[in-house]
Amino acid sequence: MDDPKKRDDVKPGLMVDVILKADQSTGTLTRGVVKDVLTPSPFHPRGIKVRLADGQVGRVARIMPHL
Repeated sequence: MDDPKKRDDVKPGLMVDVILKADQSTGTLTRGVVKDVLTPSPFHPRGIKVRLADGQVGRVARIMPHL
């Protein structure tokens, strides 16, 4: 299973659920396709930060299964 905290598992084109900065207090998830991976380190305890195709930025909470 792909780990949303490991940079190597998060790649452009993947469908993911992210937590936007504004939603950190509620934990509301936003689904989208990864456009850019923004976290430079190989691991982040709160999830890798990404920019979605629609321009929103958040930390990956879940990587959707590949079909």
